[in-house]
Amino acid sequence: MTETQLDIAKIRKDFPILTRKVNGNPLVYFDNAATSQTPRQVIDTIVEYYSRYNANIHRGVHALAQEATEAYEEGRKKIQQFFNAAHTHEIIFTSGTTHSINLVANGFTSLLKKGDEILVSAMEHHSNIVPWQMLCERTGSTLKVIPMDTDGVLKMDDYKKLLSRRTKLVVCNHVSNALGTINPIEEIIPLAHAVGAAVLVDGAQSSPHLKVDVQKLDVDFYTASAHKLCGPTGIGMLYGKQDWLKKLPPYQGGGEMIAEVTFEKTTYADLPYKFEAGTPNICGGIAFGAAIDYLNSIGLEVIDAYEHELLAYATEKLSRIEGMQFYGTATRKTAVISFNIKGIHPYDVGTLLDKMGIAVRTGHHCAQPVMDFFQIPGTIRASFSFYNTKEEVDRFVEALVKARQMLT
Repeated sequence: MTETQLDIAKIRKDFPILTRKVNGNPLVYFDNAATSQTPRQVIDTIVEYYSRYNANIHRGVHALAQEATEAYEEGRKKIQQFFNAAHTHEIIFTSGTTHSINLVANGFTSLLKKGDEILVSAMEHHSNIVPWQMLCERTGSTLKVIPMDTDGVLKMDDYKKLLSRRTKLVVCNHVSNALGTINPIEEIIPLAHAVGAAVLVDGAQSSPHLKVDVQKLDVDFYTASAHKLCGPTGIGMLYGKQDWLKKLPPYQGGGEMIAEVTFEKTTYADLPYKFEAGTPNICGGIAFGAAIDYLNSIGLEVIDAYEHELLAYATEKLSRIEGMQFYGTATRKTAVISFNIKGIHPYDVGTLLDKMGIAVRTGHHCAQPVMDFFQIPGTIRASFSFYNTKEEVDRFVEALVKARQMLT
């Protein structure tokens, strides 16, 4: 895949922010793993909602309420099709991946007991560690860690040894936000099911890059955040198999998630509304659908191929810099490069890059156990998207060389 075939120049025109300058320099945005940028098609959808049919949904009989309800539920349907869920009611709107994980963790409170075990990978984001620690504290269950090697690859032999009939849940990210590693969930999921365990996969970092088919994977729960997928912040989704969602109790109580309320007893609404208490992020759900439309118009397979070309190009260029140390050297990875330059703190590099208009992420990336494993305070992380260019990579490398000279 080349820039010409993908028509990067045309795509970049869809993203107004890419034309701005930072500290007098054209913006180079390489912080896509934290949040993607938003195309005008999604921005226009947000403006149209608030300009033309802003109304509460599901309960109103007037025209605006009906239009908003139809657009919101159409957003849910687009997400269902994007991830190939069997039913639209298996898609729960949440505020994002963290909310989705907490919803499931809360639901398992009544299903776990002392002596049960939860397996979590060594390369998780804090949002896929802390909720399970809290669940273990509530239930007396034990959290066990699937180790990784120095390439940032999970040790699958150790995973197999950790599995037992005590294992009730296996939680793992599809792609590491800190390292870019693509985890072998196609192998992880059936092994967990073989011992009767459920599986939750954090798809926050995979969904913008990889075509995900939840039915083919046979995963029990899968999460995603719209702001990683060219959508707005504050909206995400939880996919759950129908049988599991019916088994889990509601996460929150309030309006919308009820069938009938009396002071004596309350009955809950059917899926998906059982988990969607209160007025939702209506505009967010609609805009999430618009973002899905935009990505579909390009094609995830095309996006993945081009991003891998960028990854290979950037890796080769960066490897020429003296003192370069890469973290996360798995064969299968997305377009994320996590690195340090010997003898220089990552924060100092990130600060100087910002002065030159280049946005990268520095620190532990909410994956402190990963940094502890490598015995480092953090890394510099450059994460690429389909609207980035090789010319931007060249500017990035030149700026890094300059920063290194200034700091050594």
